Amino acid sequence: MPVSVFDLFKIGIGPSSSHTVGPMIAARQFACHLQATVGLAAVHGVTVELFGSLSATGVGHGTDRAVLLGLAGHEPDHIDPEQIAPTIAQIRSSGALALLGEHRVPFIEKDHLLFRRKSLPLHPNGLCFHAFNAQGEEIAVREYYSVGGGFVIDAAGQRVLNAAASALPDAAGHGQGLPYRFRTGAELLAQCHATGLSMAQLMAANEQHWRSAAEVRRQLMAIWQTMAGAVQRGCAATGTLPGPLQVRRRAAELHKSLSSHPEAALRDPLAMLDWVNLYAMAVNEENAAGGRVVTAPTNGAAGVIPAVLHYYVNFLQGAGKPNDDGIATFLLTAGAIGIIYKENASLSGAEVGCQGEVGVACSMAAGALAAVMGGTPEQIENAAEIGMEHNLGMTCDPVGGLVQIPCIERNAMGAIKAINAARMALRGDGQHVVSLDKVIKTMMQTGADMKAKYKETSRGGLAVNVVEC
Repeated sequence: MPVSVFDLFKIGIGPSSSHTVGPMIAARQFACHLQATVGLAAVHGVTVELFGSLSATGVGHGTDRAVLLGLAGHEPDHIDPEQIAPTIAQIRSSGALALLGEHRVPFIEKDHLLFRRKSLPLHPNGLCFHAFNAQGEEIAVREYYSVGGGFVIDAAGQRVLNAAASALPDAAGHGQGLPYRFRTGAELLAQCHATGLSMAQLMAANEQHWRSAAEVRRQLMAIWQTMAGAVQRGCAATGTLPGPLQVRRRAAELHKSLSSHPEAALRDPLAMLDWVNLYAMAVNEENAAGGRVVTAPTNGAAGVIPAVLHYYVNFLQGAGKPNDDGIATFLLTAGAIGIIYKENASLSGAEVGCQGEVGVACSMAAGALAAVMGGTPEQIENAAEIGMEHNLGMTCDPVGGLVQIPCIERNAMGAIKAINAARMALRGDGQHVVSLDKVIKTMMQTGADMKAKYKETSRGGLAVNVVEC
């Protein structure tokens, strides 16, 4: 099934697209499956098994809460983050939940939400749902896999759509009507050469296969506004992040310091980097707190693209009202690059390490920035390649199973790398030895070679050494 820019940029909640957003979608899909097959009234019990990485870091990533919310009918793009805690508290205190908000069944987590260390066959992020009748007989069982970036597939490898995507024209088809099909960077460049269109223009035309031009623009601006809102909330929030690490939120203090001493920027030519760091950290602190963010293309990497886009709006466009055309070009170009990764590799830290999250976000942001800075298709492809080439081999080793250390600072570093990658590419003519397609293939091979303890299990790297210290 073809991927839309709005599949890559999904409005949802933190702290993880693969461990929170995906499981919530899967749980709701299972409840909908029960409603459509055996009927909710026939269900007297539900058990959920979490496998692999979902088991290893699920509690720290909010998978347990996401499953409860999804079974109760909530969706990540609609639920109010402020209502999550009281909703979970009510389910836990009552020992029951209402499937799709309609039919109550017993649900006590120690009995009905089971953590399995092993992995299921298709992906490290596996879930298995079981439903039982009044006699305790199993009447339904379904496997799902949260494969990164909020994408979910079933046991047959078919993609599971949320309610909004399911309602689109051709939602169940294969997008045969797309005017400009591409799976690789080479095919994308060939389409640009054949048509004379930019990457963003090609993407816009493809998006209009599903939505009107006006609706595409409206949703792109909604993505930007959500990103900007995450930065604003992150810059205002103080205190510590959830979890035992008691990580202090730093964005508000940094924002106050930068805003209070604007004259410092006149003396320091690199002061702009402080602002880029701020934008990225603000978003990822908000994500770690379970707030509203945009999956871009994952939640663990949610700060990179907003940070670079804010850099473009605030430092390259200049003060005043943001240029909507530039923002649309940025997001559409980033989406085109992200689709190539999704089609040929992985966005899952549990499958390929953080090179598939922050690395991909860096690559997308680098290409998008090169585009709005006037780059040719070849320069854009080069920027995206540089962005990934220098993230190859990056592990995913969250301390305590939380999306906090090293994830928050790692997003800031990814944003800075993206800006530099774009600048390097724009100083060249687009000709380079390593193609985007080759570096994507290398990223996937590197992820396959990486030991499981470095792939979102919190069993290696910083996750064990910080605890030992």
